[in-house]
Amino acid sequence: MNRNKAPVNKHKALLVGLFLFVLGVPVQAAAPVELNFLNWSDYMDPEILKEFKQRTGIVVKQTYFESDAHRDELLVATGGRGFDLALIDGTAIRILAKRGWLEPVDETDIPNLKHIDPRWRAVHEEAEVYSVPYFWGTLGIVYRQDLVPFRVTSWMDLLRPVEGLRGKVAMISDTRDLIGVALKASGYSLNSTDTQELKEAEALLQTQAPAVRTYKYISRDKHSALLNGQITMSMMYNGDALMIQGYHDEIAFVLPKEGSNIWVDYLSVLSASPNKSAANQFINFLNEPEIAARLAQFVYYATPNLAAEALLPAEFKNDPILYPSKEALEKSETYHRLSARAQKRRAAIFSRIVNRAP
Repeated sequence: MNRNKAPVNKHKALLVGLFLFVLGVPVQAAAPVELNFLNWSDYMDPEILKEFKQRTGIVVKQTYFESDAHRDELLVATGGRGFDLALIDGTAIRILAKRGWLEPVDETDIPNLKHIDPRWRAVHEEAEVYSVPYFWGTLGIVYRQDLVPFRVTSWMDLLRPVEGLRGKVAMISDTRDLIGVALKASGYSLNSTDTQELKEAEALLQTQAPAVRTYKYISRDKHSALLNGQITMSMMYNGDALMIQGYHDEIAFVLPKEGSNIWVDYLSVLSASPNKSAANQFINFLNEPEIAARLAQFVYYATPNLAAEALLPAEFKNDPILYPSKEALEKSETYHRLSARAQKRRAAIFSRIVNRAP
């Protein structure tokens, strides 16, 4: 190989371009880099995307998924191609990395990693190798205080709703979350693989099923079923509850006394991306302290970026919904890896609940 060939050609191209410019011949500009970001809806500030484009010329386009399972279906359908970076839940990182779809993180490409709390980088298996923490939070119950005739404190309030709430309950179409809350309500670990404990959790969900209006995650905008009263109680992630509270004063959120799931979302660059450098540049931009602080306040979630956290207003950091006390989190857990057999058993339970005959 002639190692001098590429530099000579590059130099020649520059001379030709300069010559054409002098002659007044229009020269076609290179197409701007576009990043395709696979993400939840309402999980990115459009103004921050505009600022990134202004600074770098890089356009970020988003493709939305409705659940973690839906995201995985999109990736499976394309063989992990077609996207430059994706929002990944902690439990999926090892699985997607094993398929060869995630690019290992090179810390020299993302210097703002220095701001990330090490606690959140290493919570999930392989997370530190293939991803960068985005936000963290909890799963709890959101409800209408004016339409629910008691103060909600327990998962059982949702799983064994009173007669007046039948048909007005919403759950989440996620295998681990749905079965996990039933396990927690019964006093077990949400990572349980015990056959009897799982049978009890399924029985509880089967008993609740006639009262459930939907297993789809309800919207957080002004058209939400929580606002018009079609839904009066639902599973919901803490930051989403804060978002919807802005539309109605009677909407409350509770982290149930039995504990819950502490989740972490991550950003990962896809191995098949032709724009890995630009994707890393975007992740690094999002972790500039001032940008990360703005983004946290837009999405209403706790940031893992310690430098950004220092910039947040006291009202935000002192909100117990966003930053639960140590005592409130004592009984909560993160998801652990389950064996293929355990996952299959849960998938069967999930199918019997969600896809039951009407």
